[in-house]
Amino acid sequence: MVERGDETEMRVPAGLQGHDHQLTRRVAAWDSPAARRLLPAVEEAAEHTKLWWAAALVMAAKGGWRGRRAAAAGVLAMAVAVLLSNGVAKQLVERRRPPAEWIPHGDVADRPESSSFPSGHRAAAVAFTAAVAPSWPWAGAACAVPTVLVALQRVHSGAHYPSDVAAGVVIGGAAAALVRLPPRLPAPGRLPALTRRARGVTGGRRGMRAWGTLVSGGR
Repeated sequence: MVERGDETEMRVPAGLQGHDHQLTRRVAAWDSPAARRLLPAVEEAAEHTKLWWAAALVMAAKGGWRGRRAAAAGVLAMAVAVLLSNGVAKQLVERRRPPAEWIPHGDVADRPESSSFPSGHRAAAVAFTAAVAPSWPWAGAACAVPTVLVALQRVHSGAHYPSDVAAGVVIGGAAAALVRLPPRLPAPGRLPALTRRARGVTGGRRGMRAWGTLVSGGR
């Protein structure tokens, strides 16, 4: 990496860079009626995390307690991923977007000016899906489909290199893991037993102190 003021320009090892560039060109060159119809719609839905907010609302409204728990975990993980990718990584590491001449279609004109590394879209998608899946596996499986399409679209549009997308996967997975590791609380059925046990210990200690006071003459 090369220092530039407060930022660091990213340097990729030569071997990885060659594969990164080659795969970027291949994906960007994919031209089919399905790609022209599907990928722009995916980009529009995923912009500003609209797709994941909509999924969370549906899960919370239709999924009962499990749906609300999955939606809350997904939204929280997504927020952490967006903070880490856009608020931290992109501010510290500067990487130019793929050259416009590599992208043989008009999507390249809509690219943002921020650093290419990492993919914030991918980080948010993976974080949401990975956090939802443990609470509601079927919903997680359903979210995995647009998550894969988001990764494909980001490279196809020329917004990112595949390595940017891979970094987004790592950040999103880490965000989901952080959200899924809260302090463990006892199951609701065990609370009365634990309360009685605590009261018994407290009562026993009070009795021992009273007996000690009596034996010592109140000193």
